[in-house]
Amino acid sequence: MIDGSQILVTAGIVLAFALNGAVIFTILDVKGASWMQRRPGPLHVGLRGFIFPLAEIIKFFQKEDITPTNVDAPVFKWAPAYVLASVFGLFVVVPISPTLVGSDLDLGVFYLLAISSLSTLGVLTAGWSSANKYSLMGGIRAAGQLIAYELPLILAVVGVVIQAETMSLVGIVEKQIEFGLPFALSGQGLAFLIFMIAATAEMMRVPFDMPIGESELVSGFLTEYSGVRFLIFYIAEYMNMFVLCAVASTLFLGGYHVPLLPPEWVNFYGPVVLITKTVLLGFILVLVRWSFPRFREDQLQNLAWKVLIPLSLLNILKIGRASCRERV
Repeated sequence: MIDGSQILVTAGIVLAFALNGAVIFTILDVKGASWMQRRPGPLHVGLRGFIFPLAEIIKFFQKEDITPTNVDAPVFKWAPAYVLASVFGLFVVVPISPTLVGSDLDLGVFYLLAISSLSTLGVLTAGWSSANKYSLMGGIRAAGQLIAYELPLILAVVGVVIQAETMSLVGIVEKQIEFGLPFALSGQGLAFLIFMIAATAEMMRVPFDMPIGESELVSGFLTEYSGVRFLIFYIAEYMNMFVLCAVASTLFLGGYHVPLLPPEWVNFYGPVVLITKTVLLGFILVLVRWSFPRFREDQLQNLAWKVLIPLSLLNILKIGRASCRERV
């Protein structure tokens, strides 16, 4: 029988982790951008601009939520919910420490990859239902991009599953503790690089932001959204950025563990370690965003189908052969 109090505690942990992650990464993005461009950035919203995300949320709540006349209203209104549900679903299986995890599923990796694809449905329906040619083109671009980069993302994780011999995220971290090195430093460096590139494309961040493309599609599938519904897409982007960096930290960088610290204290230092690794990966994504131009659509598809997928298959072959030798 399902314990109602346990469900509430899990929901509270997921909600707190997700919202705080969105706030941290919003600040990281705007402050990192200003630092790279040698400008002050937001300074006048209290604490030298560090409560800027709160001001953004209040601003969007004050705006009118407009539903254009010709849209497919039910689909248009529900599209942000699919994206938000996908992001919250990802947080459920990310272990902050061995005991602080929403649900340690035996098929955690399978669940992770399955629930992440739900965001494709939200983005595609948002573009299709908006009755706007720019939104439709942005939605189609987003669907094509997400489908293309789901494959290298999944294949990169397959190598981790082979090496760890488990799909439990807690089990994957424990295996890295057993090895004494994170997987990124013990044969999975290529898979880690492929995962981060594919995850950046999944987040639709520069240089993979063709579905939004302000200069050509006037924000793409977001064109007709305003008020709270636009805010949901806005927050979901940073939640997704946070959780995918946390997943990368868990799968490839040892998660909540640091090799030099004693494992018996992991429940105390684990959350700090995981958040630190996650923020460092997020900072790298901010550097990438403000360092590279947007790809063309053909360049984006070529990178996925002709480069990342073959490399990820070669990585699986390499890890599989190494695993077979160890068993023999």
